Amino acid sequence: MMIWLDGALTDAGTARIDPADRGVTLGDGLFETIAVRGGCIQRLDSHLDRMRAGAAIIGLVLPDVAYPAIFTATLGGNGLTDGVLRLTITRGIAGRGLLPPDIVRPTIMVTASPASPAPGPARCIVATRTRRNEHSPLCRVKSLSYLDNVLARMEAQERGADDAILLNTAGRVAESSAANLFIVRNGALHTPPLAEGALPGTMRAEVLRLTGGVETPLSTDDVMEADEAFLTNSLAIRPIIELDGVALRRGGVAESLIVFSSGASPVV
Repeated sequence: MMIWLDGALTDAGTARIDPADRGVTLGDGLFETIAVRGGCIQRLDSHLDRMRAGAAIIGLVLPDVAYPAIFTATLGGNGLTDGVLRLTITRGIAGRGLLPPDIVRPTIMVTASPASPAPGPARCIVATRTRRNEHSPLCRVKSLSYLDNVLARMEAQERGADDAILLNTAGRVAESSAANLFIVRNGALHTPPLAEGALPGTMRAEVLRLTGGVETPLSTDDVMEADEAFLTNSLAIRPIIELDGVALRRGGVAESLIVFSSGASPVV
């Protein structure tokens, strides 16, 4: 596999990130996961806008580089027209300590992977080991510090589920371990507000724009009693068919949006 690392394509087997890089030592950085279909990078502007917003929150000065050209070169180096790009930017190399130096050069890494098969409907649990901190500015950032999400997904696997719904500190629904959550109620779409701890997902924004959905604080009972519920992230839209062992209703909105996410126009 060829990756883009700090200005050039290089073989992943010989690529090297400095052990003193703050992305390695402190998780000090950001990432974006971006779908590519037919050579077209999906929602590119939305991903870059979110990266810039996250960088502003954590005080990271992003390198002024031609991201689309880097993405195209990485895809070409791997012979891919369909797949997944991951853009990772760390604060860069620095000595010990929490405070970054006044001058530091960020590390840029881009990888490209083949597309995975579309996921089927999801069986979910409500995570009990961790919660989403809606009071932290990091809940709006795609941070390299992703251990809460890892713990939630590990719990889901141990309990025989595909994903875990994360509650916030108030006990309301925020999102899943790797996706935003929507419900359909009386024909209208609802999703937790960003203030509830939901990540500002690129697909989430697109679904809200297409459907006229609204941001509404949600409880687990709201999900259980919904006409349907589904998950969205940059790579897929996935109906939820079960929560904590209870079967959920299924409708047609998620299926219509899945058609949209594959490149066609939805009927909603």
